[in-house]
Amino acid sequence: MSSVAIVVSRNFGTLCGLAAILLWALLALFTVYTGNIPPFQLTAMTFFVAFSLALLKWIIRGDNIMRFIQLPPALWALGVGGLFGYHFFYFMALKNAPAAEAGLIAYLWPLLIVLFSALLPGEKLRWFHAVGAVVSLLGASLLITKGEALNLSAEYSRGYAAALVCAFIWSGYSVLSRKFSTVSTDVIGVFCGVTALLALFCHLAFEQTLIPTSFSMWAAVLGLGIGPVGAAFFLWDVGVKHGDIQGLGVLSYLSPLLSTILLVALGVAAFSASLAIGCLLITLGAAIGSFNMFQGWLDKRR
Repeated sequence: MSSVAIVVSRNFGTLCGLAAILLWALLALFTVYTGNIPPFQLTAMTFFVAFSLALLKWIIRGDNIMRFIQLPPALWALGVGGLFGYHFFYFMALKNAPAAEAGLIAYLWPLLIVLFSALLPGEKLRWFHAVGAVVSLLGASLLITKGEALNLSAEYSRGYAAALVCAFIWSGYSVLSRKFSTVSTDVIGVFCGVTALLALFCHLAFEQTLIPTSFSMWAAVLGLGIGPVGAAFFLWDVGVKHGDIQGLGVLSYLSPLLSTILLVALGVAAFSASLAIGCLLITLGAAIGSFNMFQGWLDKRR
C-alpha cells in the first residue's frame, strides 16, 4: 500500500470540504451551457480534464505515479465505486424516474453522511447535526420540487431505487474515506481517470456522440473539469478525511441553495415563494447543524 503521512488540522479540512460544496454550486450553471451533450459523454470529458490536470501536476513535480496506482483493492473499490458508481446510478435514476423525485431521493446523501459518520471512531451524533440536516433537507426538497407535490408512482420504482443507491454510494464513499486518511489525496486523480474511461464505455454503449459546436460549450466542459468535477473532489477528499464530517454533511445542503440563487440571478431560473422558503430552511438548517463547529472556533478565539 502506497501512503504518505498527512497532517491536516480539523479546521483546515472542514474549510476544504466547504470549498468543495461551494464549487458544486456551480455544477448546474456550467451544465446548462454544455447544451445537449449526453450525460455519460459529459462525465467522460469532464473527468478526463480532471485527470489530465492531476497528471500534469505529477509530471511537473516529478512524482512517481505508480505510488498513486499501487493501492489496496478496498481503496480502489471505494474510489472508483464512489466517483463512477454515483454518476452511473444517478443517470439511471433520471432515465427511469421524474427528475424532481429522483433528485430529491439522491440528495438524501448529506443526511446519511450525518447519520453514518456517527459510527466513525471519535465521532458522535449530536442533536443539532440531525436537526440541522433534516431542516436543510426540507429546504432542499422545496428547491428541487419547486413546491409541487411529489407523486411517487410504482411505475418509476426502478428510478427511485437507483436514486436511493446514489445516496448510499456517495454517503458511504464520504464516510469510509476517513478509513484511508493517511493516503495521499492525489489518488483522486487516478480515480478520475478510471471514471472517465468507464464513462466513455457507457457513452459508446448507450449514447450518441455530440461534438460541442460553440466556444461556450467547450468552456463549460473545461470549467466543469477544473472546478465542480475536478478540484471539488480533491477538496472533498481532504474534508471528509480530516474535517468535521458531520458539519460538512449538513453544510452540503448549501450547494443546491447557492446553485438556485445563482441560476435565478443569471435569469436561468425563476424566483418563487417556494424558492425563498427553501433558501431560508437550508440556511437555518446549516446554522443549526454547524453549531458545534462555530462554537469551537469561537472558543479558540477567546
